[in-house]
Amino acid sequence: MAKKILIIDDEKSIRYTLREILEFEDYEVDEAKDGEEALEKLVVNNYDVALCDVKMPKKDGIEVLTKAMEMGKAPQFIMISAHANIDIAVDATKKGAFDFISKPPDLNRLLLAVRNALDKSSLVQETKVLKKQVAKKYDIIGETEPVLQMKETIEKVAPTEARVLVTGPNGAGKELVARWLHGKSPRSKQQLVEVNCAAIPSELIESELFGHEKGSFTSAHKQRIGKFEQANEGTLFLDEIGDMSLSAQAKVLRALQENRITRVGGDKEIKVNVRVVAATNKDLKTMIKSGDFREDLYHRLSVIVIKVPSLAERKEDIPLLVKKFLKDIAGEYGRPETKITDDALDKMKEPGWTGNIRELRNVVERLTIMSPTEITKDDVERYAFL
Repeated sequence: MAKKILIIDDEKSIRYTLREILEFEDYEVDEAKDGEEALEKLVVNNYDVALCDVKMPKKDGIEVLTKAMEMGKAPQFIMISAHANIDIAVDATKKGAFDFISKPPDLNRLLLAVRNALDKSSLVQETKVLKKQVAKKYDIIGETEPVLQMKETIEKVAPTEARVLVTGPNGAGKELVARWLHGKSPRSKQQLVEVNCAAIPSELIESELFGHEKGSFTSAHKQRIGKFEQANEGTLFLDEIGDMSLSAQAKVLRALQENRITRVGGDKEIKVNVRVVAATNKDLKTMIKSGDFREDLYHRLSVIVIKVPSLAERKEDIPLLVKKFLKDIAGEYGRPETKITDDALDKMKEPGWTGNIRELRNVVERLTIMSPTEITKDDVERYAFL
């Protein structure tokens, strides 16, 4: 498919010359004689690149660029001007222009700028597609009341800076809640940094979270940046927070209170701006009574508490989940999607699913391997509940 380029210039001769050059290179070309006409066309059509004059009647090129960016309809803008100077070029670049070319444009310089802009446009589109695929992968599937309530809470809480404690059994999808909270927050363009507190030995958890200085302990051969610093301006997801040592809990509490951390073996305080989302499958209130979890930290973390339901509490969602997993697995295996009969889906609602969503995903994958064309009720009875 030919790439579409919009030429925005009030001089007819310039538009004619640029059109001839670009059409010779097999680009599809459209024209606008002023800024207002350009904006009208940008609203209706999708262009890959816009060649835009700076000085024009009605609306100048900088205004067109700014408005297009605000509308979210901006292709890659290459600004062209006979009155080029550093200030104009810098201003255009700050407002989102890809390149800036002086009039009359050098042919080779112009075509190189267009090719580079098209390369960037392709990368932007690929990134959008990949982000959509990732978002679908981490989608929260379900229409039962517990899931709808959970989604409603996420929608309300995500845009805020409130700390969130996510509770629920293993395999129920606590990580998905954290990803949704981050993805729908103002911090979504920054990093989501995940830490599984249960997977890190207690003697290393402080180094993992806060980093360490070279020589601070035997194996500290070089300086290390901790997860709090990595997540600066973004979100830090502390999974299995109930497995964190009391010593580490005290330091996390201080970090949350003061927005500052100190690396292990260091004495310099480092300012951090982190939103913390924590998750646990344990009863932290019981742990507080037994002295295994700090009550003050609990209250810092649990401004909002989101309970993720077990699969047993939302069995009516199983058909939706199974169909999603069948689609995902087909994509991963690079083969047609496996079909499943209605009675097979009904059969899958029966067990307790103590392993929750994770167990269901594994069972669906097993069934697609053993019955690659169609999964029947007999297949579910034979292979699912081993």
